[in-house]
Amino acid sequence: MARKCAFTGKSPLVGNNVSHAHNKTKKRQLPNIQNKRIYVSELGRFVHIHLSTRALRSVSKLGLMAYMAQNNIQLKDIEV
Repeated sequence: MARKCAFTGKSPLVGNNVSHAHNKTKKRQLPNIQNKRIYVSELGRFVHIHLSTRALRSVSKLGLMAYMAQNNIQLKDIEV
């Protein structure tokens, strides 16, 4: 499973930890990706998707099909 949101496209960020002595070590900041099972009333079934918590908030406000229509996303592209 890629650590990437199917809706927003959020992916890991790369940067440096910088100590007081200015030593730099690489670090990764991972997005908060969740596996969710969402019921879609238009289809009459559950759908499994990987999405970020930011996208999950938007989906719960608008509904899955409305959110996908707003962002021009097909269900076959995101379903696990």
